Amino acid sequence: MYNLVMENFVKKQIKLLLLQEDIKLKELAILMSEKTNKKYTPDSLSHKIGRNSITYSEMICIAEILGYEIKFIKK
Repeated sequence: MYNLVMENFVKKQIKLLLLQEDIKLKELAILMSEKTNKKYTPDSLSHKIGRNSITYSEMICIAEILGYEIKFIKK
């Protein structure tokens, strides 16, 4: 149950951030390719997000591109 909740959260969070920043998945893929020197396409990125196989370093990259940072806050 926890994994399903987290999968949906990550997917929804990325979509929400893209919407808020008015950036399309295609643009994000191009920017990630430039930043990491790895090949990202809109399809590959969409599949990684949908399968919940996106890595933490990729999440950090996405956050940086969109102007955010990821923080862990102790409860």
